[in-house]
Amino acid sequence: MTGNGLIQIALYCVIVTLLVKPFGFYMTRVFNGERTFLSPLLRPFERIFYKLSGVKEVEEQGWLSYGLAMLTFSVAGFVVLYALQRLQAVLPFNPQHLDPVSPDLAFNTSVSFVTNTNWQSYVPETTMSYLTQMAGLTMHNFVSAATGIALAIALIRGFARRSAQTIGNFWVDMTRTVLYVLLPISIVVGLFFVWQGMPQNLNAYTEVTTLEGGKQLIAQGQVASQEVIKMMGTNGGGFFNANSAHPYENPNALTNFVQMVLIFSIGAALTNVFGRMVGKQRQGWAIFAVMGILFLAGTFTVYAVESGGNPAFADFPINTTPGPLQAGGNMEGKEVRFGIANSSLFTTITTDASCGAVNTMHDSLLPLAGMVPMVNIMLGEIIFGGVGSGLYGMLLFAIVAVFVAGLMVGRTPEYLGKKIEAREVKMAMLAILILPLCMLGFTALAVVVTPGLAGMANSGPHGFSEALYAYTSATGNNGSAFAGLSANTPFYNTTLGLAMWLGRFFVIVPMLAIAGSLAGKKIVPASAGTFPTDGGLFVGLLIGVILIIGGLTFFPALALGPIEEHLAMLAGTLF
Repeated sequence: MTGNGLIQIALYCVIVTLLVKPFGFYMTRVFNGERTFLSPLLRPFERIFYKLSGVKEVEEQGWLSYGLAMLTFSVAGFVVLYALQRLQAVLPFNPQHLDPVSPDLAFNTSVSFVTNTNWQSYVPETTMSYLTQMAGLTMHNFVSAATGIALAIALIRGFARRSAQTIGNFWVDMTRTVLYVLLPISIVVGLFFVWQGMPQNLNAYTEVTTLEGGKQLIAQGQVASQEVIKMMGTNGGGFFNANSAHPYENPNALTNFVQMVLIFSIGAALTNVFGRMVGKQRQGWAIFAVMGILFLAGTFTVYAVESGGNPAFADFPINTTPGPLQAGGNMEGKEVRFGIANSSLFTTITTDASCGAVNTMHDSLLPLAGMVPMVNIMLGEIIFGGVGSGLYGMLLFAIVAVFVAGLMVGRTPEYLGKKIEAREVKMAMLAILILPLCMLGFTALAVVVTPGLAGMANSGPHGFSEALYAYTSATGNNGSAFAGLSANTPFYNTTLGLAMWLGRFFVIVPMLAIAGSLAGKKIVPASAGTFPTDGGLFVGLLIGVILIIGGLTFFPALALGPIEEHLAMLAGTLF
């Protein structure tokens, strides 16, 4: 590790932290229906949307109606996106005359973008037309992110309200998220990205002559507009296969830094929204502290391991110049433009924040460093997480944590003045346990059936890790990959699609049931036996609960077999 690298990490953390309060204040006013500085411009458009869609802004929904509206919208979005892919050959804005997407790939991609996973089993620039990219993928980058934020707000209302039968209106929450939060930032930062050199056009691909006299196609397209919402919405569905390692998606160090800030900005600020809406900002900072500690632990693990270089090179007669072996660290698969510090930071950010956009190949990470992104996702994507999903995932863990604390002090557990009873704990555990069930279940299937084994380019421990990471990423709605796995097959497209669907909606529905249950409860005054949930004791307890429950995925994965050998090799890189 270098001083320069540590300064870059510190600068990033400071900027994200400084954004929390002002951005949180702004979003709180948006979701409370209060006036903001953008209201004079956007409020007329908001009213028009409600009138055209038949939404009554003042009518709120119970948790079941809220959930049905969300599911209906998601299913409709899936159908439209699937149709766009299958019909793109006869639709406009297809200058390269790309063929229809195969049924299994169209299914996988539709589920992927509807669930905010954005797993890509295809090469975007040679598979998706401009219309599919704009009206399908980019549009879902907005609305899937807005859906996650709306659901987080619904859960916050469950904690904040008392003796209430409603938790908000899904259509209003989603509209306000897109109109007041996602769209304005996307316009401003999108123009900045164009200024920095990202393409934004509808031109046909450019054919150039290489230095060797050959012909090469240079992809064009509406890159900047998709890039900004891909990052801010923690989507990760890049315009190019290389994602943010591609110079058109990430031209320089400045755009790289801005992209990293975009990924965490909403997830971090939502902790402040939580604190403001429940009337206790220290509660929000306690959640922020848990996320921050786990994030820094992962970041410095990756940075330390990758900075040390690959110990396997010690067996080869190379790097004979004076100085440490691989003084520059393990640059395999890294972007030379950004270096190890930024690549380590980006790797941890994207796997913390449910974003599949990467500027380094996870498959090229040294074993212990490669373990960090996998563990981050196994924890449930709650370290800032996907926009909205990180916060509501963390609050599910908080419910379990205060239940454990209640058992310690021998009284009914409480959180923010609400009694946590059997119904809430059962729903929380149902939502949490679906993750290890899908991650391990689908992995076990893939490594014993012929279609699954056929897609593994690597055998042995590393091939197993690639399959495990794929289903971990899909179930966690992350979208990143270890690479090396040929996932564009009917078997993987179907099973990964099912994992994404289960990992999203089997968490959301129990979470909404909790929101509805909490909203109907009265506030219980704090007493001498109330466990404090805004200090260091709660932070430590919550981190412990997260790590223990995360082990429900990680340690059974060790018992599946060859990964034990793999982890033994990982330990060897340290000792």
